[in-house]
Amino acid sequence: MFTGIIEAFGEIKDILIDQSNRVFYIKSEMASQLKIDESVSHNGICLTVENIENDIYRITAIDETLKKTNAANWKKADLINLERPMKINDRLDGHIVQGHVDGTGICIDKKDKEGSSEFTFEYDEKFAPLIIEKGSICVNGVSLTAFDVSNNHFTVAIIPYTFSHTNFHLLDKIDVVNLEFDILGKYVQRMMNIKPG
Repeated sequence: MFTGIIEAFGEIKDILIDQSNRVFYIKSEMASQLKIDESVSHNGICLTVENIENDIYRITAIDETLKKTNAANWKKADLINLERPMKINDRLDGHIVQGHVDGTGICIDKKDKEGSSEFTFEYDEKFAPLIIEKGSICVNGVSLTAFDVSNNHFTVAIIPYTFSHTNFHLLDKIDVVNLEFDILGKYVQRMMNIKPG
């Protein structure tokens, strides 16, 4: 369980192909605080730490993950957003994030608002029931508030701190991001779709 509040960057130092999987070696100041078998959010994807050597650790993305997320696009030197799991006694500063990416979105607009930034993302219309105006959305692991919501796109506003402390400062038009829609919306949709027996 995560909150969508990014703690650090990870730099991809190496990528190995292992059958249908990809093995990533991540360099981060956070590495010394991790332990093997720990779950860490990588651009919103919950992946398991498999090995740690100094400031570099290893994770594996299986074929299913590569198909549903932007991990298939990761390259050496890319910076990804990192968050460790929340502690049970921590404040929930963002919103409840599972680290289970629902799909990807494409950045279709980016605006400098003189003190903040706005990004608009296009997404698959099948997810339209799961996002509402002023509702929570997780983009590349970052907890944000959606507005100007339509059936296939939404916009988020980024404050300067978030812009510089996440990989939003590297995002541009046509870039692909990971999206996780609010778990509460998923439960509501599920309840509405189940007909009494």
